[in-house]
Amino acid sequence: MRRTSFDTWPCSIARTADILGDAWTLLVLREVFYGESRFDGFIGTLGIARNTLTDRLRRLEAEGLLRRRAYQSEPVRHEYLLTDKGRDFFGVLAAINAWGDRWLAGDEGAPVVLHHTSCDHDTEARVVCSSCGEPLRHQDLTARTGPGYPYRHLDDPAVRERFAPGRPLGGTGGDQS
Repeated sequence: MRRTSFDTWPCSIARTADILGDAWTLLVLREVFYGESRFDGFIGTLGIARNTLTDRLRRLEAEGLLRRRAYQSEPVRHEYLLTDKGRDFFGVLAAINAWGDRWLAGDEGAPVVLHHTSCDHDTEARVVCSSCGEPLRHQDLTARTGPGYPYRHLDDPAVRERFAPGRPLGGTGGDQS
Protein backbone atom coordinates (compact mmCIF):
# COMPACT_ATOMS: atom_id res chain seq x y z
CA MET A 1 0.00 0.00 0.00
CA ARG A 2 1.35 3.39 -0.98
CA ARG A 3 1.10 6.17 1.58
CA THR A 4 0.12 9.75 0.87
CA SER A 5 3.09 12.10 0.68
CA PHE A 6 2.84 15.48 2.40
CA ASP A 7 6.29 16.71 1.37
CA THR A 8 4.92 19.42 -0.93
CA TRP A 9 2.04 20.60 1.24
CA PRO A 10 2.21 24.28 2.24
CA CYS A 11 2.49 23.34 5.94
CA SER A 12 5.58 22.68 8.03
CA ILE A 13 3.63 20.29 10.27
CA ALA A 14 2.57 18.19 7.27
CA ARG A 15 6.10 18.18 5.82
CA THR A 16 7.55 17.13 9.17
CA ALA A 17 4.91 14.40 9.53
CA ASP A 18 5.92 13.20 6.08
CA ILE A 19 9.48 12.65 7.31
CA LEU A 20 8.51 11.10 10.63
CA GLY A 21 5.94 8.79 9.09
CA ASP A 22 5.12 6.79 12.19
CA ALA A 23 5.89 6.16 15.85
CA TRP A 24 8.92 3.97 15.06
CA THR A 25 10.73 6.95 13.57
CA LEU A 26 10.22 9.00 16.74
CA LEU A 27 11.37 6.08 18.87
CA VAL A 28 14.52 5.56 16.77
CA LEU A 29 15.35 9.25 17.21
CA ARG A 30 14.65 8.99 20.94
CA GLU A 31 17.09 6.09 21.19
CA VAL A 32 19.78 8.04 19.33
CA PHE A 33 19.38 10.89 21.83
CA TYR A 34 19.64 8.33 24.65
CA GLY A 35 22.96 7.22 23.18
CA GLU A 36 22.13 4.24 20.99
CA SER A 37 23.76 4.33 17.57
CA ARG A 38 23.98 0.76 16.30
CA PHE A 39 21.49 -1.36 14.39
CA ASP A 40 21.56 -4.29 16.82
CA GLY A 41 21.22 -1.88 19.72
CA PHE A 42 18.03 -0.45 18.22
CA ILE A 43 16.70 -3.98 17.74
CA GLY A 44 17.47 -4.79 21.37
CA THR A 45 16.00 -1.66 22.93
CA LEU A 46 12.96 -1.27 20.69
CA GLY A 47 12.09 -4.80 19.61
CA ILE A 48 11.52 -3.41 16.12
CA ALA A 49 11.54 -5.66 13.06
CA ARG A 50 14.79 -5.50 11.10
CA ASN A 51 13.12 -4.46 7.84
CA THR A 52 11.14 -1.72 9.59
CA LEU A 53 14.28 -0.41 11.28
CA THR A 54 16.18 -0.48 7.99
CA ASP A 55 13.42 1.57 6.34
CA ARG A 56 13.33 4.13 9.18
CA LEU A 57 17.12 4.53 9.31
CA ARG A 58 17.32 4.95 5.53
CA ARG A 59 14.60 7.60 5.65
CA LEU A 60 16.25 9.52 8.51
CA GLU A 61 19.57 9.37 6.68
CA ALA A 62 18.03 10.46 3.36
CA GLU A 63 16.31 13.39 5.10
CA GLY A 64 19.57 14.44 6.73
CA LEU A 65 18.69 13.81 10.41
CA LEU A 66 21.18 10.96 10.76
CA ARG A 67 24.45 10.12 9.08
CA ARG A 68 25.95 6.68 8.79
CA ARG A 69 29.55 5.95 9.77
CA ALA A 70 31.36 2.63 9.51
CA TYR A 71 32.71 1.40 12.83
CA GLN A 72 33.76 -2.07 11.65
CA SER A 73 35.19 -3.23 8.33
CA GLU A 74 34.73 -7.04 8.24
CA PRO A 75 31.85 -7.34 8.02
CA VAL A 76 31.07 -3.69 7.41
CA ARG A 77 28.87 -2.33 10.17
CA HIS A 78 27.61 1.20 10.63
CA GLU A 79 26.52 3.41 13.45
CA TYR A 80 23.98 6.19 13.05
CA LEU A 81 24.86 9.64 14.33
CA LEU A 82 22.84 12.81 14.62
CA THR A 83 23.49 15.63 12.18
CA ASP A 84 22.85 19.28 13.03
CA LYS A 85 19.36 18.84 11.57
CA GLY A 86 18.83 15.78 13.74
CA ARG A 87 20.13 17.46 16.91
CA ASP A 88 17.78 20.36 16.24
CA PHE A 89 14.87 17.90 16.50
CA PHE A 90 15.47 17.36 20.22
CA GLY A 91 13.11 20.18 21.22
CA VAL A 92 10.27 18.42 19.43
CA LEU A 93 10.92 15.18 21.31
CA ALA A 94 11.23 17.07 24.60
CA ALA A 95 7.88 18.79 23.96
CA ILE A 96 6.23 15.44 23.15
CA ASN A 97 7.76 14.02 26.33
CA ALA A 98 6.40 16.91 28.44
CA TRP A 99 2.92 16.49 26.96
CA GLY A 100 3.02 12.73 27.60
CA ASP A 101 4.18 13.29 31.19
CA ARG A 102 1.26 15.66 31.79
CA TRP A 103 -1.50 13.66 30.12
CA LEU A 104 -0.38 10.04 29.94
CA ALA A 105 1.85 9.32 32.94
CA GLY A 106 0.27 7.16 35.60
CA ASP A 107 0.10 7.79 39.32
CA GLU A 108 3.75 6.74 39.56
CA GLY A 109 4.78 9.86 37.68
CA ALA A 110 7.00 10.49 34.67
CA PRO A 111 8.86 7.44 33.37
CA VAL A 112 11.91 9.53 32.37
CA VAL A 113 13.03 12.82 33.91
CA LEU A 114 15.16 15.31 31.99
CA HIS A 115 17.90 16.98 34.06
CA HIS A 116 19.43 20.26 32.91
CA THR A 117 23.11 19.96 33.81
CA SER A 118 23.81 23.66 33.32
CA CYS A 119 21.60 24.68 36.25
CA ASP A 120 21.48 21.26 37.96
CA HIS A 121 17.66 21.06 38.02
CA ASP A 122 15.13 18.59 36.66
CA THR A 123 13.21 20.22 33.84
CA GLU A 124 10.57 19.85 31.16
CA ALA A 125 10.21 21.43 27.76
CA ARG A 126 8.09 24.53 27.37
CA VAL A 127 7.12 26.22 24.14
CA VAL A 128 7.46 29.96 24.57
CA CYS A 129 7.25 33.07 22.41
CA SER A 130 10.63 33.84 20.88
CA SER A 131 10.04 37.57 21.47
CA CYS A 132 8.61 37.89 24.99
CA GLY A 133 9.24 34.47 26.54
CA GLU A 134 5.59 33.91 27.50
CA PRO A 135 4.18 30.38 27.04
CA LEU A 136 2.51 29.82 23.67
CA ARG A 137 -1.14 28.90 24.07
CA HIS A 138 -3.33 28.35 21.04
CA GLN A 139 -6.01 30.73 22.32
CA ASP A 140 -3.45 33.57 22.36
CA LEU A 141 -2.32 33.06 18.77
CA THR A 142 -3.44 33.74 15.24
CA ALA A 143 -1.90 32.35 12.06
CA ARG A 144 -1.34 33.98 8.69
CA THR A 145 0.14 32.79 5.45
CA GLY A 146 3.88 33.21 5.17
CA PRO A 147 6.11 33.90 2.20
CA GLY A 148 6.33 30.18 1.39
CA TYR A 149 2.57 29.68 1.06
CA PRO A 150 1.68 28.93 -2.60
CA TYR A 151 0.37 32.09 -4.23
CA ARG A 152 -2.09 30.11 -6.35
CA HIS A 153 -4.04 29.07 -3.20
CA LEU A 154 -4.43 32.52 -1.68
CA ASP A 155 -7.73 33.19 -3.51
CA ASP A 156 -9.31 30.00 -2.16
CA PRO A 157 -12.17 31.01 0.20
CA ALA A 158 -11.28 28.23 2.66
CA VAL A 159 -7.68 29.49 2.83
CA ARG A 160 -8.83 33.09 3.30
CA GLU A 161 -11.15 32.00 6.13
CA ARG A 162 -8.56 29.81 7.82
CA PHE A 163 -6.00 32.61 7.85
CA ALA A 164 -8.36 35.57 8.32
CA PRO A 165 -6.73 38.40 10.30
CA GLY A 166 -7.53 38.10 14.00
CA ARG A 167 -8.99 34.57 13.76
CA PRO A 168 -7.73 32.70 16.83
CA LEU A 169 -6.28 29.21 16.58
CA GLY A 170 -8.56 26.41 17.68
CA GLY A 171 -11.73 27.89 16.24
CA THR A 172 -14.58 28.96 18.45
CA GLY A 173 -15.84 25.93 20.30
CA GLY A 174 -14.57 23.61 22.95
CA ASP A 175 -12.90 23.96 26.30
CA GLN A 176 -10.50 26.90 26.26
CA SER A 177 -9.12 26.34 29.76
